[in-house]
Amino acid sequence: MTTKTVGEALVEGLKARGVTCVFGIPGVHTVELYRGLAASGIRHVTPRHEQGAGFMADGYARASGQPGVAFVITGPGLTNTLTPIAQARADSVPMLVVSGVNSSATLGRGYGHLHELPDQHALAKTVALASEHVARPDQLEAALDRAFAPFAAGRPGPTHIQIPLDVAGTPSQDGTPAPAPTRRPFDSAQITEAASRLSKASKVVILAGGGAKGAGTDLQALAEQLDAPVVQTVNARGLMHGHPLTVPASPSLQSVRSLIEDADCVLALGTELGPTDYDMYATGSMAAMAGLIRVDICSKQLARHRTALAIRARAADAAAELFAALPATPKQSRGAERAEQARTAAFEEIGPDYRQQVEALNAMRAVVPNALMVGDSTQPIYAGNLYYDHDRPGGWFNAATGYGALGYGIPAAIGAAIADPSVQVICITGDGGAQFTLPEVMAAVDEQLPITFVIWNNRGYGEIATSMEAVDVPVVGCDPTPPDFAAAAHSFGIPYTRAPMEPQTVAAALLECAARGTPSILEIDIAGPVPGQE
Repeated sequence: MTTKTVGEALVEGLKARGVTCVFGIPGVHTVELYRGLAASGIRHVTPRHEQGAGFMADGYARASGQPGVAFVITGPGLTNTLTPIAQARADSVPMLVVSGVNSSATLGRGYGHLHELPDQHALAKTVALASEHVARPDQLEAALDRAFAPFAAGRPGPTHIQIPLDVAGTPSQDGTPAPAPTRRPFDSAQITEAASRLSKASKVVILAGGGAKGAGTDLQALAEQLDAPVVQTVNARGLMHGHPLTVPASPSLQSVRSLIEDADCVLALGTELGPTDYDMYATGSMAAMAGLIRVDICSKQLARHRTALAIRARAADAAAELFAALPATPKQSRGAERAEQARTAAFEEIGPDYRQQVEALNAMRAVVPNALMVGDSTQPIYAGNLYYDHDRPGGWFNAATGYGALGYGIPAAIGAAIADPSVQVICITGDGGAQFTLPEVMAAVDEQLPITFVIWNNRGYGEIATSMEAVDVPVVGCDPTPPDFAAAAHSFGIPYTRAPMEPQTVAAALLECAARGTPSILEIDIAGPVPGQE
């Protein structure tokens, strides 16, 4: 009988916890982690950089609702993944990064071994929710339990496990499992009190964040019963698409702030009330929220803002319980009229340039319905984050809020396509952001994924240049020369299309690309063709 190693036991432990895909780049420090992978049935996707592995795991988690998993090497593999870990933490994305680490006897000694860090474990702990060090074979099972615990109870986010070189290949040993996480039941008395406050209010507004993505029909039923407009942050877009009560616009816009401030009771469901959603213009303040009732899974989040009532619970659970506790007769408070006024004013407020880009997004949504739109920090994403109503819950996400990592779009779109191969994935990135992670397109080619990579080419960091000009700073460093994306597509062996920035033309080109069902590049030419590339 062959004894399995710690590395093989790790793979078995991942599979037992429902993991079906791992994003990773093997190296000499992770060879033992790969020993059991081929026979496990777990799919392995190879990115071109560890940052890509982390962003792929992030996109996979957002699209599937299951934790994304990345395998990376000791030292540079982990440091390359720290940016995706930070993005996942900012957006409460369940992600596990498994890394090697140097042999136990060398840790912290500064001998100069390959991939050595002063304290890799401590470094990971500064960014991840938890970092587990497996010092002995019998510690693996409990480390896996603790790493997966935040995915089952509490606010999710990224975790990390590191296994020393001298431990990964040794025989595994049974250990003591960590206690199973328990979901804290919410206080029914608080639900009763919240329902009473909401019933007495004459103008309720609901704020829905990323934590409300799973609320679905319960959120809609609650909003209809309260006749309350529902303002959605970026990560909540797609909830209540096209509904008369929906306000798919940023709460940073003055028109939306006015709607919130006019309410006599605000119900915040699964939103951290963070400044990149609520104060993106850095005014130093957010909209005043009268009678704030806040529902969040995280007690630390609940303590960060003054509330009239704080309820620790999943947004979906609380929405259902609140609806059940309300009087049977729906409110009549001109909710649809208030929502329409906010939508109209918000669309006007974003200005003509952003309105044109939102119209392009609307046209794209119309020709490829129910797609996953995965974005980077680029102008149409900024426009959509301010005002855009997607047609699929969880189908609009990007890295332009929260941590704000550039280069996210391409690999995250790949992870999303792996998670749900039945849907079209549209990646929207700028020419600047695309150059951060352009080689990852080859992973989409390897996996033959139905992704259209839409590259918004304004030949530089247009948004940053505008910001510098606005405060009379000379524009420096905002004009990196983009590659010839047609030639890049040819080198990748995938179709390429160029279209001018006109909404219906963009939509028609996207439909042509999406119909192929393979990776393709669609370049949106903002400034006209480059001489010699017409």
